[in-house]
Amino acid sequence: MSRYQLRRDKLRRLMKKSGADGFLVTNFTNVTYLTGFRGDDSFLILLPDGEIVLSDPRYTTQLKEECPGVDLEIRTPGTAMITSIRKVLRRCRCREVGFESNSLTVDLHGALVEGVDDVRWVPCGGLVERLRMVKDRDEIRSIRKAVMLAERAFGTVRSGLRSIDQERIVAHAIENEIRRFGGRGCSFSPIVAVGPRAALPHATVEDIPIGDHGLLLIDWGADSPDGYKSDLTRVLVTGKISPKLKRIYQLVLKAQQRAIEAIRPGAKCADVDAVARKVIADAGFGKYFGHGLGHGIGLDIHEGPRLSAANSEPLKAGMVVTVEPGIYLPGVGGVRIEDDVLVTRGGHEVLTNLPKDWDSAATQLG
Repeated sequence: MSRYQLRRDKLRRLMKKSGADGFLVTNFTNVTYLTGFRGDDSFLILLPDGEIVLSDPRYTTQLKEECPGVDLEIRTPGTAMITSIRKVLRRCRCREVGFESNSLTVDLHGALVEGVDDVRWVPCGGLVERLRMVKDRDEIRSIRKAVMLAERAFGTVRSGLRSIDQERIVAHAIENEIRRFGGRGCSFSPIVAVGPRAALPHATVEDIPIGDHGLLLIDWGADSPDGYKSDLTRVLVTGKISPKLKRIYQLVLKAQQRAIEAIRPGAKCADVDAVARKVIADAGFGKYFGHGLGHGIGLDIHEGPRLSAANSEPLKAGMVVTVEPGIYLPGVGGVRIEDDVLVTRGGHEVLTNLPKDWDSAATQLG
């Protein structure tokens, strides 16, 4: 039995608990997770004894190659998706159909209610995302690959950094190296921020030479060949910086290490967040750490679980999360250190291997 069949069977059990005799998957990433199909513009209808992918002729061959054994409903050009959905549900005699209420647009929901009037629609948002939080062995292997790609690209780019290189050039170079090493590209647009701009947690790259300041923050990740993501952040010291920024670096590193040590099955996400937050708050910088400690990664760069004060759910073996505390001082600079961590049966494993101690941050620019 394929891993995709196992996932669909798990979803069927959740579907049955909701009282539905069918389930409409409209999130393209969730379709990929449940079938292996890596295209888009396609929905999946899950039935008690089968599954049907609804797509169009552009993807017929790809669907047959990537998800053999799955039934297809290929609509002809000019036929609306709602028509295909109506046709399949009537043929299968579904009466109660779950749908991804966190994904379905208002317009499509209205069309479903009006166009398939003999079906009761049951909102079931987050069911597939709940399954995706715990990774299987193949997924963990893919994330390891994404981490390796990100680290190799970073190492190559870092060794050739020049003072005249601009933030934008560094970001493009990282993407190029990831592709050169076999990845699909970056898992998100890299954040490359120098000096005071490092105080912007989601800074966009500018045409600013990295040699203009002594601090360089790089937040990047790789997209593996099969679509799984990695997410890392390192801060490089490229020149003279203030003792205050050095202290902040060491404080953020301490907060991150303490939080990683707290990761184990059963630990509440909010409690892990609190460990790092307390270290920073006790040092007087609590108000400068304004985001959650981390998030899950997988087919999406941001997915469950969230390591934040608002999430009290427990961690489970197989989850992969980022741990990324930060301190951001407006007009001065910022430090964030981020690693990807697997929750194991006995505790945790840090999947990222790049050094992050203070001495390793020193970088000579060409």
